[in-house]
Parts: sequence; C-alpha cells; structure tokens
Amino acid sequence: MMNFLVKTIANAGALAVAVWLLDKITLTGDNTAKKVGTLIVVALIFGLVNWLVKPIVKVLTFPLFILTLGLITLVVNALMLLLTSWVCGKLDLSFHVEGFWTAVLGGLIISVVSWALHVVLPDED
Repeated sequence: MMNFLVKTIANAGALAVAVWLLDKITLTGDNTAKKVGTLIVVALIFGLVNWLVKPIVKVLTFPLFILTLGLITLVVNALMLLLTSWVCGKLDLSFHVEGFWTAVLGGLIISVVSWALHVVLPDED
C-alpha cells in the first residue's frame, strides 16, 4: 500500500511540474486545496492509464521500439498523457493537455521528474 501511495505522490508531483512549466497543460480550480485534490485524482487516473493501456500499446508497437531504438517511448508517453486528459474531460476534472507536441514535452517532463522523485522517495511496502 505504501508503494502505491509513493507512486501516486510522485505522479502528482511530476504532473504539477508539467503544469507549472507548460502553458498548454492546464489545471484550474477555485483554490489551492481544490487544485491539489484534482491533481491527486489526475495522478490516479494517469497511473491507471499507464497500468492498463500502456503495456498493450507497448506490445503492439514493439517493432517500432526496435526500429527507433526506444524513441517511440516519447510518443507512447504523449498518447498516455492525452488519454488521461480525455478521461479527465469526461469526468469533468479541470485538467487539459492542448496538442500532441505539448503532450510529448509534458510526457518527457513527467518521466524525468517522476524518475527523480522515485529515487528520492522510499518505496518499501
């Protein structure tokens, strides 16, 4: 359970950095508490999308992983971020990613920040 909590906090932190750095990734809310709550829900959705959809996409695009020496990972991460944005829109959450290239850059930022937070935060169960 602790590992799940740490991963959710790391995802929320990484998403917050992406929202802070990129103008076209938006998170709106009336106050800070509402924004933090929305960010945690978005992090849970992002984690769920990565857990359910990403492995299927990776298997289906395996030849492209070999052909591009893994650079297709940027595209897959962008698609997962866009899917998260779409799901959040359907759930009336105030998180939106505008455009594919913003999603590519946002996915890169989220990957780097998430990796750094996983190094710093404990992951014991």
